[in-house]
Amino acid sequence: MKGKGWWKLLVLPVLLLSVVMSGCTGGKSSGDVKVRVGEVTRSVFYAPEYVAVAKGFFKEEGLDVEIQTTAGGDKTMAALLAGSIDIALVGAETSIYVYQQGAEDPVINFAQVTQTDGTFLFARDQQGDFDWSQLKGSEFLGQRKGGMPQMAGEFALGKKGINPHQDLTLIQNIDFANIAAAFASGTGDYVQLFEPQASIFEKEGRGKVVASFGVESGHLPYTVFMTKQSYIKANQETVTKFTRGLHKAQTWVNEHSSEEIAEVIMPYFKDADPSIVTSSIERYKAQETYATDPIIDEEEWNNLLAVMKNAGELKEEVPASAIVNNDFANDVISSK
Repeated sequence: MKGKGWWKLLVLPVLLLSVVMSGCTGGKSSGDVKVRVGEVTRSVFYAPEYVAVAKGFFKEEGLDVEIQTTAGGDKTMAALLAGSIDIALVGAETSIYVYQQGAEDPVINFAQVTQTDGTFLFARDQQGDFDWSQLKGSEFLGQRKGGMPQMAGEFALGKKGINPHQDLTLIQNIDFANIAAAFASGTGDYVQLFEPQASIFEKEGRGKVVASFGVESGHLPYTVFMTKQSYIKANQETVTKFTRGLHKAQTWVNEHSSEEIAEVIMPYFKDADPSIVTSSIERYKAQETYATDPIIDEEEWNNLLAVMKNAGELKEEVPASAIVNNDFANDVISSK
């Protein structure tokens, strides 16, 4: 995910040119309502999304949910703004970038999926016990400026007394898709990795996970289902059903083992090693990465703003009331 600069080039033209398509499916009374979801990447990090489809939780609500991977935060948001998807699964910071550009049809966060950062600190040559001070003077292969992985990483480093721009050599000019390959080829002493890549590298003997940025940066609305305000107004019943289907999946994930979850979502990771998928899910469950309900609370939102402010990506304070709608989540939970 990229920083705020690209929004100036992307958001305004898309807002001017987008076709209003969002109200097309919500009013149907017969048959399943089709909902097009764009996910920022395909990842075990989003296990509840796949469980909701595979276990038929969306289907039970009368929804035909179609998932497409719209690789990258910029592409995902562009697809949402242009109306080629109805709902996006992406970092909450993207909705803030759109809001900061003065969007007339703001993007609203309505259901949280992950509540911590999903990256881990991976060391190439770790000898003995790890201490954060060991990063000083090292070469650190990070994520792209302005995206949540990098911002949460910098936030965590700051809490450990490390200035990533002064105390180490920070590399962040490599595309997200190429970060693992760059580390494998010898770039960096440390790297910030999502699962299952961290587990894959451990299995290959390339080093080991020594810390979790999710644990260190705290709870925040890291990945959220969001949509345009106009879509919500035209499709309130659909959004309610979607949120209910998600919450069923969240409950199921919380109550079942990593092995059981892996078995359900393996069709989405056909080329993956089942043992790696299982260990990745276990690592996320252990640190409570998967949200157990869709509510985006005030404390989490304020932590997100603190992370963005620390990274210099927050132009103004954006209260949760501006672009967060918990009505659907609250209704779903209260009606259980």
